[in-house]
Amino acid sequence: MAAEETEIKEGAYTMTSTRDFQLNERLQQDTIVLASWPLCEVLLMNDAHYPWCILVPRIPGVREIYELTRSQRQQLDLESTFLSTSLMQVFQGEKLNVAALGNVVQQLHIHHVVRFSSDIAWPAPVWGKVPLQTYSEEQLSLRRQQLKVLQQPDWAAFSLSMV
Repeated sequence: MAAEETEIKEGAYTMTSTRDFQLNERLQQDTIVLASWPLCEVLLMNDAHYPWCILVPRIPGVREIYELTRSQRQQLDLESTFLSTSLMQVFQGEKLNVAALGNVVQQLHIHHVVRFSSDIAWPAPVWGKVPLQTYSEEQLSLRRQQLKVLQQPDWAAFSLSMV
């Protein structure tokens, strides 16, 4: 079964199908799905140490950003900017780390980690610094409430605000 095409319609990205997309097993184990946006799955890293979200474009076989089409890269930029803006507004972080490493999980995914000088790993990178602290049910409920803004973004309004 071949993946259906993606296209631009009236300035808004439209994904017509994601049938061939499968989320990497490690990402399935380590994250919680928060939302599905036009291009990406929005995941919450199951680590209560940091506000940490991950965008995963639903494009089968893509490992690097340059492998996306121009319209997909534009949509990824829009979605990453919206996520970044939302995270910093909600959590009032001192720094936002955005990275697409892919050394362990090769499926393209972009980390967005809100950082504070008081966080457990500061100023070092968060990867491997301390063991994960998975969310309790109460913590996860609170985090979902804090990130409610990610559920139904107004892409048209956000796009216009970026001009």
